[in-house]
Amino acid sequence: MDYSIRICGEAGQGIQTVGDALSKVFARTGYHVFTHQDYESRIRGGHNFYQVRVADRPLTAARDRIDILVAFDRDGMDKDAAYVVEQGRIIYDSGALKQKFEGPKFLDIPFTALSLEHGGSRIMANTVATGAVLGMLGMDMGILLNIISDTFQKKGEDVIKANVSAASAGYDFAVKECVDCSFPSAVRAEPKMLIAGIDAIGLGALASGCKFFAAYPMTPSTGIMNYLAGKAEEFGIVVEQAEDEIAAINMALGASFAGVRAMTATSGGGFALMVEGLSLAAMTETPIVIGLGQRPGPATGFPTRTEQAELQFALYTAHGEFPRIIFAPGDPEQALYLTNKAFELSEKYQVPAFVIFDQYLADSQWTHAGFDMNQLVYTDYRLRADSLNGLTDYKRHAYAETGVSPMAVPGESRHVVVTDSDEHNEDGHIIEDAETRKRMVEKRLFRKFPLIQKEIKPPLFYGDAGPEIVLVGWGSTYGVIKEAVDALSPPHPPLGKGGMRGGIAMLHFSEIFPFPGTEEFDFLALLGRAKKAICIENNATGQFARLMKAETGFEFAVRINRYDGRPFTVEDLLGELHGHIG
Repeated sequence: MDYSIRICGEAGQGIQTVGDALSKVFARTGYHVFTHQDYESRIRGGHNFYQVRVADRPLTAARDRIDILVAFDRDGMDKDAAYVVEQGRIIYDSGALKQKFEGPKFLDIPFTALSLEHGGSRIMANTVATGAVLGMLGMDMGILLNIISDTFQKKGEDVIKANVSAASAGYDFAVKECVDCSFPSAVRAEPKMLIAGIDAIGLGALASGCKFFAAYPMTPSTGIMNYLAGKAEEFGIVVEQAEDEIAAINMALGASFAGVRAMTATSGGGFALMVEGLSLAAMTETPIVIGLGQRPGPATGFPTRTEQAELQFALYTAHGEFPRIIFAPGDPEQALYLTNKAFELSEKYQVPAFVIFDQYLADSQWTHAGFDMNQLVYTDYRLRADSLNGLTDYKRHAYAETGVSPMAVPGESRHVVVTDSDEHNEDGHIIEDAETRKRMVEKRLFRKFPLIQKEIKPPLFYGDAGPEIVLVGWGSTYGVIKEAVDALSPPHPPLGKGGMRGGIAMLHFSEIFPFPGTEEFDFLALLGRAKKAICIENNATGQFARLMKAETGFEFAVRINRYDGRPFTVEDLLGELHGHIG
């Protein structure tokens, strides 16, 4: 069992409602789910889709092939019908589209008429469609009915009954009319957790003790603010929608200075405004975590599409030289743990830490059996009132051997000095002499950086133990590269008419900077032994490949880059690889 269901239509037609409901049903039934979205930057109109892939085995990427297409608009027929497989089905409402389509793939379901008859409102057409898909798959309606009850609980019993009736009408119609549908579902299993990448980052911040979050809304980072705002009252978090990104980062720095863990999040255009605040964090040695959501630029670019084109921006932006930490998770599980690690290392070494992601990771949903919350770490590195008793010589920027000075909390000690953006001495007072400047640069940069680098884990290795082909990626390309390795490994058929000689494997980098060393795992030796190393990125210039060359001297023989604002699908990547390793 491995089906892809695409719901397409205009913004405002409820396609996300259908996709979310189906995803929840599949996850709670125990299936593995992977979802992704494609939508335009408009509130109404345009062509958008929500794709749900469901299987009885783990899934990590999207596919081009569609088994069931739910078309709410004519554009869906024109643009998406070509991806429907031979035995697939296209369900639509001829009354709404004002056209009847003939052929074995088409199933005309009167979404609007059934919603009016059984739900009393045309707005429930998407509920009818949800029930129809479950009917085609021969699945039990019980879980959907529970989801409807939970979703509309605050709107009252009448609304719940109307939606239940509409969903049942769609289900019954599909069962009756789609008699030759061949979509057998698998045996039910234990329910699974369904979570999006952006929510996993928010959960990581929450679990890491974040108590202050400030941001200005900007796609695709806004989901972090939405998640934390939804938990603010329960967990005592202050969430502030700032007037702009300049205010947001400085608010977060103020909260961090005041003694709490703080975070901000933005996208490329907003991060451009945060640059001065980033340097301020470095000079004052104030911990801060920054979520950086990538989208295609320059300028506004494609505001709702995906790209991995801001790695260099995160690496080198801001004036002056100072250490920073950059993590780029590849799935929700990595997003949780790496957000936690960003908070830990940011406070431990008093440096800015980034969690960099893109729209694809942010919006995609994955199923997991659960997260091991025991892996999360929380250490309070600040000097509190109980640890300041008897302290007579507190120097905020003392020349410590590690470069990490004591950090006290204002209001809990008379010793705290407010450091501004100027260079300063150990006490935090402004200086002008060359020797103190030299020592402070060495303290902030050369003493901290080697220690931070030791905390960075090597890339994840997956595949053949002695590979001739190594696929390398970072961030959100994790899932699609993993499926490509699976597809090209036994017992799957070889790629290309000549077949593959030797094995294939993947190296996935999620801890980007400082660049990982080779002491724990000599990935450079692995790459050196391989006959071909291929770097796969969602950008035009191969930003990670350039970083790899700059840090290690290794240069990739082949680079596969996609920069049209869309993510790689499994078929896309296999097609690209065909020309290089077939």
